[in-house]
Amino acid sequence: MTEAKWIVGQVAFEDRMPPLAADKMSEAQRTAAAELTAGPRKGVKGPFIPLIRSPELMDRLQKVGEYLRFRSSLEQRISEFIMVIVSREWTQHFEWAVHVPLGHKAGLQDEVVGALAEGRRPSAMRADEEIVYDFCEELLRTKGVSDTTYRRAVAAFGENGVVDIIGVLGYFTTVSMVLNVAHTPPATEGGVSALLPFPL
Repeated sequence: MTEAKWIVGQVAFEDRMPPLAADKMSEAQRTAAAELTAGPRKGVKGPFIPLIRSPELMDRLQKVGEYLRFRSSLEQRISEFIMVIVSREWTQHFEWAVHVPLGHKAGLQDEVVGALAEGRRPSAMRADEEIVYDFCEELLRTKGVSDTTYRRAVAAFGENGVVDIIGVLGYFTTVSMVLNVAHTPPATEGGVSALLPFPL
């Protein structure tokens, strides 16, 4: 199969792990693909294209992602906010293009998304968004959180919510690493501008 080429700014990429044809899949891959297609994602898309190379990992990981995206204790606006934070952290074009429109639909303000795109702390955050931003930024930067940051997050989201915040952050970090290594092309729907690399 010919590798797809795509460009962001002045940088050209080749899709290292393009979609597999059904006749090239193992039985385990076909089973995993069928289960994914039967669920809320309705197909093998985005990170699951490279992940299907390891069908058992894909199957287990997608179940974690299904909970975090569709059934966690967090309001969708907060979940999408975390996904956008992670996408910016990893300069992950596919996830950014998918989750910015979903974030807007869930109530994220343009100013918040625009600041993240530029690598700035958003100034127009709601109170709960500010708590989540501080928690995620501190965890990503220091690999832990202070007692103050922890207490603020628990007061706003409860212990269940704090664990779900960590889960969304960790899951989308894993997905971003997979997509960045695979050079999976960005999603084209939604009309979202590509991320510029750090430093801006």
